[in-house]
Amino acid sequence: MVHLYHGDGKGKTTAAIGLSVRSLGNRIPVVFVQFLKSRDVGEIRMLEKMGAKLFRGKSCGKFTFQMSDEEKRETRRISIGNFNSAMELCLKLSRKSSVLLVLDEICAAWNSNMVDKVDVEYLVTNPPENVEIVLTGRNPPDVFLKMADYATEMKKEKHPFDNGVEARKGVEF
Repeated sequence: MVHLYHGDGKGKTTAAIGLSVRSLGNRIPVVFVQFLKSRDVGEIRMLEKMGAKLFRGKSCGKFTFQMSDEEKRETRRISIGNFNSAMELCLKLSRKSSVLLVLDEICAAWNSNMVDKVDVEYLVTNPPENVEIVLTGRNPPDVFLKMADYATEMKKEKHPFDNGVEARKGVEF
């Protein structure tokens, strides 16, 4: 099935990580792809220690709207490579058991053209047998909403960042 955690509220990645921990605890392999993120964060370190297979990164520490054309090209290359490597691993693992595939921030990667949309749409509309798919991010494309078996919108009502409070270690990262 396809899960979608979307919206402007906090908790999309956290929900995907929670589902990942549940899967790992039940000996279900997890392949976790983080698009447009490269910061060293506690939850990713823990997923790795628990056995999740991770694919992440971008060409620089900038948001896409701050990137040069060269940084965007390199980030797109990394994102497409990570997606393809993750899919290859998922297909291999799914021959033996169920697999959880998390595409964290896939909505942002899609909306900023950092992935091959044809490949991602094919995955979402034709999920491989034994592969449970989790999609996260803001402003999901219509195809994600249409194909999701589970769709949860995280809606922000208040956030300390709105009052100038920086992200805090152990809470936001």
